[in-house]
Amino acid sequence: MRSMSRQATEWLAAAARDPRACKRQWHGPSGTAELTCGRFWDVLTVPETLGVPALDALLCIPQPPGPALADVSSRSVSFFLPPDPTSRWIGADIQYLGSGACIVLPPPHRSAGALCWLVPPDGRGSLFVPAAVELALQQSLDRLRKPRAGQRTLCRTPVPRRRVRPGERLH
Repeated sequence: MRSMSRQATEWLAAAARDPRACKRQWHGPSGTAELTCGRFWDVLTVPETLGVPALDALLCIPQPPGPALADVSSRSVSFFLPPDPTSRWIGADIQYLGSGACIVLPPPHRSAGALCWLVPPDGRGSLFVPAAVELALQQSLDRLRKPRAGQRTLCRTPVPRRRVRPGERLH
């Protein structure tokens, strides 16, 4: 197990501009280091209301998952995907970090501040398949849009307007 943790640390640190400095930062006060996207992985960040159910669905696929990180302060989930300089992800509150972008991360074996690994890096370079992530996110979005059985939906219906005459009391 210690060997896997070491492999994961080395793999993640290799994405930093200076891997040795990255490891020192992980042992520093913040417990985080800034790493560069686009070489080993890109990062897709979505709101947790979509990301958590999507991650649950992705973990049911018989394939090693990629890393997934939660940011408790921004209430988001980040999925690590293969680098793709032409990829475009569009949606409300969705952020895609590709080549040249930086992200602050804790080491793979622990949390730091508001950052917590939901699925830590495995050290072998496993990443999520973009098409599977897209499908899982779409399913999460569809579930959020559909009312659950027995749940009432709210709808706004126009209230007929009537003229109030001078001196008339409203009830």
